[in-house]
Amino acid sequence: MADKREFEAKFWKSIRSDMTVMVSVSGIDPRPMTAQFDGERKTIYFFTASDTELAGKLARARKATLVYAAKKHDLFATVHGTLRIDGDRSTMDRLWNRFVAAWFEKGKDDPKLRLLRFEPADAQIWLDASSLVAGVKMFLGLGDPKQDYKDSVAKVPL
Repeated sequence: MADKREFEAKFWKSIRSDMTVMVSVSGIDPRPMTAQFDGERKTIYFFTASDTELAGKLARARKATLVYAAKKHDLFATVHGTLRIDGDRSTMDRLWNRFVAAWFEKGKDDPKLRLLRFEPADAQIWLDASSLVAGVKMFLGLGDPKQDYKDSVAKVPL
């Protein structure tokens, strides 16, 4: 699968389904966050509180890294982009849900509520190359696993 659009499509389908990622900015270790999506846009949003270390570092947009592993372990990605606080109330309203509400006692009016906006720039995407066919080929001594794997990774602009 050498077509980068296919890698990108698989990435977006997978992350929209699983939604749990690790996010970091310089000086802060990656932390688990739940991704939120506004329609088909390629922007990824996260709700957090103003007193978190991550929100505290975002006085301005910063380079950030998002790391994703699909639940089935059939797709992995490291995504680079920018992360900033987004104060758009209409976006908050569209993305608000009962899972987010569970974290904020005062609901959408909680003064600590912050919406983070991740704008992806590019990603390194890996597809699982350990299929049944690959396993059989390796067992039988056929093919070269390195050669078989080369079409399972791509650098993709997002």
